[in-house]
Amino acid sequence: MADDFGFADVGYHGSALRTPNLDSLAASGVRLENYYVQPMCTPTRSQLLSGRYQIHTGLQHSVIYPCQRNALPPEFPTIADKLKEQGYATHIVGKWHLGHYEEQFTPTFRGFDSFFGFFLGWDDFNNHRNCYLFNQSFSPSNGSDLLCGFDLRDNVNPTSDYAGQYSTHLFAGKAVEIIERHSVSEDTKPLFLYVPFQAVHFPLQVPDAYMEPYTNITDRNRRKYAGMVSCLDEAVGNITEALKTQGMWNNTIFIFSTDNGGAVYQGGNNWPLRGWKRSLWEGGIRGVGFVNSPLIKNPGVIYPGLLHVSDWFPTLFNLAGGRPDNLTLDGFDIWESISEGAESPRIELLHNIDPLDTHGSFLNISEFDNRITAAIRVGKWKLITGNAGVGSWIAPPENSSLESIPDPDPSEKNIWLFDISTDPLEKNDIFESNQEIAIQLLNRLSDYQSTAVPARFPDDDPLCDPDLHNGFWSPWVEN
Repeated sequence: MADDFGFADVGYHGSALRTPNLDSLAASGVRLENYYVQPMCTPTRSQLLSGRYQIHTGLQHSVIYPCQRNALPPEFPTIADKLKEQGYATHIVGKWHLGHYEEQFTPTFRGFDSFFGFFLGWDDFNNHRNCYLFNQSFSPSNGSDLLCGFDLRDNVNPTSDYAGQYSTHLFAGKAVEIIERHSVSEDTKPLFLYVPFQAVHFPLQVPDAYMEPYTNITDRNRRKYAGMVSCLDEAVGNITEALKTQGMWNNTIFIFSTDNGGAVYQGGNNWPLRGWKRSLWEGGIRGVGFVNSPLIKNPGVIYPGLLHVSDWFPTLFNLAGGRPDNLTLDGFDIWESISEGAESPRIELLHNIDPLDTHGSFLNISEFDNRITAAIRVGKWKLITGNAGVGSWIAPPENSSLESIPDPDPSEKNIWLFDISTDPLEKNDIFESNQEIAIQLLNRLSDYQSTAVPARFPDDDPLCDPDLHNGFWSPWVEN
């Protein structure tokens, strides 16, 4: 999984950024061009690992911040839990961001045999430290509201031994080590390896060599970001090459996904889509994704069916011999769709309902309050309510022939309807002329809202302070 990887940042979408490994894997696999993720990190990761919409796990609002007592609840088994039950060895290398205030919420207590990576949403790529501005009025132990500490773990053990090693290189190397160990192990378990890279999330950091091909890009953030993308592409190539070298590729299913749209203010780009990370526009939620495997029956195609990140849980569980029908899930088994081109079982997708984020005036045309930030897709129709996020179309800085388009909507607007099949760029809001359809979708939002649990977004806890935990971001509440 790539972090904050924009729709316009992969070569096969016409990008100037060079991604030969991703391009080759996508071309010989199945490109997913109607594939959706969530607008931010935690929500996408929670739905990937649990197969549940975030309205059902209490993670509807924003992300999990470093000092919050918040996490993916333990009553929701992860895909690692379920694959472990099926006899798999399960490993994670990279970013967690699903809560760590108690040890029970961390990876090796959530189904993974091993964990090498970091708990929080962002870190320095080289020294693996994170500084967080505490949002409460108190005096932490270091006398400042800025809390800083190391954020790297080798299983449950905090470590500062890898300071100076660039995380994309480090995580790819650790993933390759797992593959190599597994291939020579006498244990005959199949392998589940989850590699959520830190790249290409901020801070914008990359060895200079990766920026050299992009001297023509004058925008400093974009040039650094481009180098980070090239380094990520190289890392993906190293992992796939290790699978081939160790004789494992012929029985591997390789899935690539971003977690949300690119952050245009930090080098990413989603052109020609509208919006960016943190928004419910297509630029925030339409994901770069593909699958490659010798097990695919009809490779080398673009799959147009509606898919969502929550679909990976039942798909992988079923492939491993499990029975997803026995579980309460929001995702669908999409393997036949991917492998054989079958029609997608998904005809509807709840993007989110966030009751803690409201905006504008109430229209009183449905039981659902259109002031609540929400979005839903039913067939070709997409409805957005509340605060959709900034709705500009931002052109890639390196292409002077393209011109950005500012958000045309008044700031108080809080409801939109689009026909995504004919208007994927969301330029033609048809709410006024199709209110009957809009009301139907509002009623579906009301149906979903009736199944939602309360959203959790607790205040920061001063006991998170790394100075209280030997300088590391660590669990701070006893189970």
